[in-house]
Amino acid sequence: MFYQLYELNHAALQPYRAFADAVKLFYSHPLNPASHTMFGRSVAGAAELFERTTRRYAKPEFGISETQVNFVPVPVKEKVVWKKPFCDLVHFERKLPPNHRPDPRILIVAPMSGHYATLLRGTVETFLPRAEVFITDWADARMVPLSDGPFDLDDYVDYVIDMLRFLGPDTHVIAVCQPSVPVLSAVSVMEARGDDAAPSTMTLMGGPIDTRRNPTAVNLLAEEKGMDWFKDNVITQVPWPHPGFGRPVYPGFLQLSGFMSMNLDRHLIAHKDFFMHLVKDDGDSAEKHREFYDEYLAVMDLAAEFYLQTVETVFVRHALPKGEMMHRGERVDPSAIRNVALLTVEGENDDISGLGQTEAAHDLCVNIPESKRAHYVQPKVGHYGVFNGSRFRADIAPRITDFIRTHGKANAPVKERAASRRS
Repeated sequence: MFYQLYELNHAALQPYRAFADAVKLFYSHPLNPASHTMFGRSVAGAAELFERTTRRYAKPEFGISETQVNFVPVPVKEKVVWKKPFCDLVHFERKLPPNHRPDPRILIVAPMSGHYATLLRGTVETFLPRAEVFITDWADARMVPLSDGPFDLDDYVDYVIDMLRFLGPDTHVIAVCQPSVPVLSAVSVMEARGDDAAPSTMTLMGGPIDTRRNPTAVNLLAEEKGMDWFKDNVITQVPWPHPGFGRPVYPGFLQLSGFMSMNLDRHLIAHKDFFMHLVKDDGDSAEKHREFYDEYLAVMDLAAEFYLQTVETVFVRHALPKGEMMHRGERVDPSAIRNVALLTVEGENDDISGLGQTEAAHDLCVNIPESKRAHYVQPKVGHYGVFNGSRFRADIAPRITDFIRTHGKANAPVKERAASRRS
């Protein structure tokens, strides 16, 4: 019912948003003398602030049209190369010179946790100069018709396996936050089956492998509330006229409310500063605010079965670290991983996945040789800084790139490559 109330509230505010937009245009128009006064900028700023805080934000674009390869600009084209109802696999295709040496093939598995894959735009841009980059572009569940069936954690693992098989051997998979568990599960299943398409390396970044270690507020909430509370209080059906009408979902606006409540004071200060930037005519600072919140406030719904299974498996039962996680009736056994190199990355100040939660993967993958594993903690960054920002570009990404190039089959010694082909 609350989804319907949310839609009704959004519709009721539409005339006021239109009025606020008109006021902003009037008081910010350069031909209006008032636009050059503090009064005019204050009115325009207040109108824009109201409109932005009451609108629904559409899915952003990646907007990556160019990158630098060997210090030479090359065009980039987005291309969907694999598609299923709940996910598109997007390839950022670079137009490279004919004599360019093949770069590593990277599959970035974006989180299905309320935000769109475009939140990793900076991650993609960082790797593009040195790799062929693919990313999972997860679908908004409210846009997927009921006729396309359900989607749960088992389906997520199957999607990852299918994408790795599509991309082929010597792919390097990077899981950002939430996908760390299904990606580790997928690789475990592939190795247990002797699948030749298992990736060469697996990088897990800020992921909840074992949330019993340094539990955060997010982890404690799941344990305290229990599954019945989540089923009764956060699951609802998509209202008409969305394509997914009738589909049970965890609405994106609830997830966003949870994200913002964790750092509410920071968001309030940011919006107050945004208003002051508008009043002072500080266009650059105001535009940075717009760019960040256009991305941050764009949210998607999650299929209820996926959300509930994830909460129960990862945060309540801790099934993976306990050795109790199942996939299609088959136990997920990370000790089956022997050939895939493992890199884990954490942020010192991460308040979503606490320190040690991602590193726990090393304790589960006991049969990966020491020479093919590494762990790195980035000082002075929170959760977002693990996969984006200046420290990611300067410190984390180069380590991942070096790890990939070191352990990729294309860079393996000749004898090792020959043995791999025979096996």
